[in-house]
Amino acid sequence: MTTSTVLKRLSKISIAIAAFTAIGIATSASARAASIVLLEDNFDTENGGTGVLNYNKFTNWNVTDGTVDLIGSNNFYNYLPNNGLYVDTDGSSLMAGKLESKAAFTFDVGDIFNLTFQLAGDQRNNGNNSVNVSLGSLFNERFTLPSTDNFTTFTRNITVTSATTAKLAFDGVGGDNIGLLLDNVKLTKTTSVPEPTSILGVLAFGAFSATSLCKRKQLQKAAVKA
Repeated sequence: MTTSTVLKRLSKISIAIAAFTAIGIATSASARAASIVLLEDNFDTENGGTGVLNYNKFTNWNVTDGTVDLIGSNNFYNYLPNNGLYVDTDGSSLMAGKLESKAAFTFDVGDIFNLTFQLAGDQRNNGNNSVNVSLGSLFNERFTLPSTDNFTTFTRNITVTSATTAKLAFDGVGGDNIGLLLDNVKLTKTTSVPEPTSILGVLAFGAFSATSLCKRKQLQKAAVKA
């Protein structure tokens, strides 16, 4: 086999390696871009599907302050029918409750978290009520709704700028046993990915490097013959 033939084959192999490297990076990026569901809860299976006042045995949550009521299904204080079970954030102890996720969630710089949840007014003509929603140091916002508001979906998307671990919390405001109603909580995370241009750059660099290597070998061979 001639030296020229060997060089040509090496060039093709180098280009192929560069291409497969870029494809591997692209595949990895696609996998990392997938959204991960960290928490999803509609409360419908709590307590065997039956409402109860001052409930504190949630599957995904701890009641870390005050009390909350599990209401709705089977006409147990069911102010908004056809929504299954939901939570009254101001329980029956004259002290609004704080629901905090049992799990702590880890976020890296560049991650994007998506938080959706539903809130409704108290439905008992008690004026405006509020709840503070937080995710550690990443997010903190107070939501206030009139008494008659039906369930409304709220969505927040935030890019993480500092790596942290945090718990999701819904903290009722008040102490009269009548608070905002909470349902259908979902928290997802999307990891950061390289820009598409960087992937193309890897491919172009690999092809350029292989071509340059081939040319150098050919020049060296010509110099030896001369």
